Amino acid sequence: MSSTTLIRKLESTIENISDFPIPGIEFKDITPIFLDPKLYEEVIADLADFSRGKVDAVCGIESRGYLFGIAVAVALEVPFILIRKKGKLPPPFISEKYDLEYGTAEIEMREGQLKPGQRVLVHDDLLATGGTTEAAAKLVEKQGAKVTQFSFLIALKDLSGEKKLSKFQAEIHKILEY
Repeated sequence: MSSTTLIRKLESTIENISDFPIPGIEFKDITPIFLDPKLYEEVIADLADFSRGKVDAVCGIESRGYLFGIAVAVALEVPFILIRKKGKLPPPFISEKYDLEYGTAEIEMREGQLKPGQRVLVHDDLLATGGTTEAAAKLVEKQGAKVTQFSFLIALKDLSGEKKLSKFQAEIHKILEY
């Protein structure tokens, strides 16, 4: 559980941008966090403390999952594996399709970067409907590894992403929930 002090700091730092990217959406802009190195360090410490001793690797989802995921992997002294949009990784890779509101998308991971039996944290900045994160977890499983944890800076509870991830029976950590 994140400290109330960290939660308050983040709530006062993250900017709410109305009607972006489309009318009716309130965008949570996390970029002001990067203007405060001490706050960034606190976020990394919080995310790393959740996973310390519990994972063998961190997978980050392109692109904002890299912003915290790499630093968490470094803090935990475990490998960081990129999960990228289709067509961005050289072979050999594995891929997973997932549904979007209008159509489908696909993400990829280099084959062989995870080993069977490894315990994996899948990290992204935001949990919304859970589609991308679910696809990332399926990529992990395709390599014989096990998602034991998910972490997010922000979770949007009304979009039921946690429900979609429940099938993986993994711990879920989110610092903020809206």
